[in-house]
Amino acid sequence: MALVFVGFMGAGKSSALDDLLDTDTLLEQQLGMSIAAFFAAHGERRFRAHEEEVVLRALRSGAPAIALGGGAVLSERVRNALREHTVVWLDVSVETAWERAAGAARPLARDPDAFAALHAERRPLYESLADAFLPEGDRLVQRALPALESLRDAPPGTKLVYASTAGGEYPVFVGRGLIGGLPRPGRRAFFVTDENVAEHHARALRGAHHTITLPPGEEHKTLAVAERVWRELAAAGMARDDHLVALGGGVVGDLAGFCAATYQRGVPIVQVPTTVVAQVDSAYGGKTGVDLPEAKNYVGAYHQPAAVITDLDTLVTLPAAEHAAGYAEVVKTALIAGGPLWERVSSGAAVGERTVLDCARTKIAIVAADDRDDGTRQVLNLGHTVGHAIEVVTGYRRYRHGEAVALGLLAALRLSRTDDLRVQVAELLAAAGLPTRLEGAEPEDVVAATRLDKKRVAGDVPFVLVRAPGDVVHGQRVAAADVLAAVSELTAP
Repeated sequence: MALVFVGFMGAGKSSALDDLLDTDTLLEQQLGMSIAAFFAAHGERRFRAHEEEVVLRALRSGAPAIALGGGAVLSERVRNALREHTVVWLDVSVETAWERAAGAARPLARDPDAFAALHAERRPLYESLADAFLPEGDRLVQRALPALESLRDAPPGTKLVYASTAGGEYPVFVGRGLIGGLPRPGRRAFFVTDENVAEHHARALRGAHHTITLPPGEEHKTLAVAERVWRELAAAGMARDDHLVALGGGVVGDLAGFCAATYQRGVPIVQVPTTVVAQVDSAYGGKTGVDLPEAKNYVGAYHQPAAVITDLDTLVTLPAAEHAAGYAEVVKTALIAGGPLWERVSSGAAVGERTVLDCARTKIAIVAADDRDDGTRQVLNLGHTVGHAIEVVTGYRRYRHGEAVALGLLAALRLSRTDDLRVQVAELLAAAGLPTRLEGAEPEDVVAATRLDKKRVAGDVPFVLVRAPGDVVHGQRVAAADVLAAVSELTAP
């Protein structure tokens, strides 16, 4: 089984590793001329026939790493042969690809508009073939190589998304049957979990040097509980060459991540999300923290994980209400992403492996561009300004996080004046069993709580609004009267 690098022109496939078999080089040797010269003399059809022959031979050669030309995957025979290998997609923006390929004697890199159209056309094909998704980055494949080697030994169907941010890089594994094979970024593993998760996933805890089991629920995501974790880790002898494992949902992930960020000024953490909310959103991106009675997530730190292990088998044990709560984050992410993800979610399709993977990839890509929440990343707050306020006003007890976000999404869509989209989203949320009506809180109290949102600047609370699926804007100022009207509408019978 080889690591086979695929991707568009200029993705850096031939230079991905120091020692790999480059099929374009082999092809030019067989043709006795450059690819550009053969293209000009004989056309693309004859070129593809020769390319197919060379690529199939390379895939049978036993070479440990192979780089394919950008169009090699157009061949059905090549695509079938790739099933026996680990396919690594080197994703590259059209801007970077054009900068690298234009003027480099590439026959399909002469017209920028045609080049961009070809980039868009081939992207879904690379995506469908990929076992591993790697972003742009200088020598990134070298750094990701241990994770790529781990993927070879993972259960069939496992996907790898490599996250690369200014704050750190880490592998994300998504699949089934993963929970027993956790990576070891440190000498010993110390686990943080909750009582419900520990009951269902005891086998995952067998490799723990020490396990801290907490009561479940957002009301326990506090500084007092964080202190308990810190002190128990100290008493158990955790050192900086050990690592923490967060086995649980968003509460466990946020709390354990915060403890890892601050214990001895920072130790590695592996996130093992076991809820839909955590698997599609909170496990990625390095935001950690605890709540105060005054506001949600008011005390925290950015601390990127050492790895994320997303095992979809863990979702089998979730109650229906927890599945529904996670669905709110799926809808939020699909609204931000637009395109195929929104089409799938808006059709009412069940949340399966592809949706979890695509939600994770969407968030990871956004965080890569802005890991400290200074700009673009704020779109991930869609629905959360009002949602968090609802959680605060109701004491973190009446609504699950996802349920509050569902209500927050409807308020955000009303503020966005996208009424038809609001109706569509309300139907999706209701069909999933999520609330579409606010109970147990006064609208005035919710609006007052939004003014304590941690993203406020100079007294203003910026909102995230939706123009259309895939067109979401952050930093929008909204009149207090409009916020009150949007929240009040949630209480209407």
